[in-house]
Amino acid sequence: MVLQRGGLVGLGLLILTACSGGSDGSTGSGGAGSGGEAGASVAGSAGTAAGGSGGSAGTASGGAAGAGPRRCNGHAALCDRPFDQVAFATTHNSMSNSDEGWSLPNQQHGLEQQLADGIRAMLLDTHDDNGTPALCHAYCALGKRDLADALGAIAEFLTQHPNEVMAFLIEDNVSASDTAKVFEATGLDAFVYAHPGGAPWPTLGEMIDSGERLVVTAQSGGPPPAWYLHLWDEAWDTPYSFKSVDEFSCEQNRGSTSNALFLLNHWVEDPVPNEGLSAQANQYDVLLGRARQCQTESGKFPNFIAVNHYATGDLFRVVDALNDVGSN
Repeated sequence: MVLQRGGLVGLGLLILTACSGGSDGSTGSGGAGSGGEAGASVAGSAGTAAGGSGGSAGTASGGAAGAGPRRCNGHAALCDRPFDQVAFATTHNSMSNSDEGWSLPNQQHGLEQQLADGIRAMLLDTHDDNGTPALCHAYCALGKRDLADALGAIAEFLTQHPNEVMAFLIEDNVSASDTAKVFEATGLDAFVYAHPGGAPWPTLGEMIDSGERLVVTAQSGGPPPAWYLHLWDEAWDTPYSFKSVDEFSCEQNRGSTSNALFLLNHWVEDPVPNEGLSAQANQYDVLLGRARQCQTESGKFPNFIAVNHYATGDLFRVVDALNDVGSN
């Protein structure tokens, strides 16, 4: 059930408090970025322009009918690059979207379209919805999707696109064991990567060759299972409560800056998600400028470039620039 917007003004303000510990820890080119197996996709080889349809299944060599060099997440240059040296186009509160009627949505499109457009990392919130694991943001009355349905769709995408590497950053309100059961039931557990603590991260090519090409992290929980990583053992992030682009900073928020992975929280909400504010935040110079500034200040490469309303602005161009690959 989705509440009518007219009754949500007071509730929206209440949610701000609940959201503060959420997965926030979620033109020019609007839509998909550069090349891949089936169309235009910045960090993936499956996308088409935003609003378009997904691509066809990839091939091991990364090109049509096996032609050309293998592409990893859309680019041959990324195959030899370690996971922690790759930037991923990332959506904040990925499940919350206007296409599917969520109230106060953070994104325009649902998970399947995000994958088709080139999103390769997702900030997801899991909740118990009357005994059923679900994706919700703060309150399932604002919008929800059964976790099994969502993970099944992602498993299908990864099956059809074997040269793609992804990551989940989960605000987990469902136990690790119950979450793992859904991964197993949907077959998504076949793709997960269990990163040994302190070990160097493998290259995208190595992850693709092994078939273990989904990194799963949780804000609260952790192993077991071995692949259910505690996010703040692996990553650190910036603050996320910004009301204007002028407030952006590169300060350390959660996790240690000695961790290998870096989540750049880059969205503006005043007091709730607003596509006009996202258009300002997602401008090329604003987004790339902040990413470069934070990289310089911290000495860490920004991996997860997390935004609201990903289809507005220049997210994909910025991720290509960070990865030093060309946009088609």
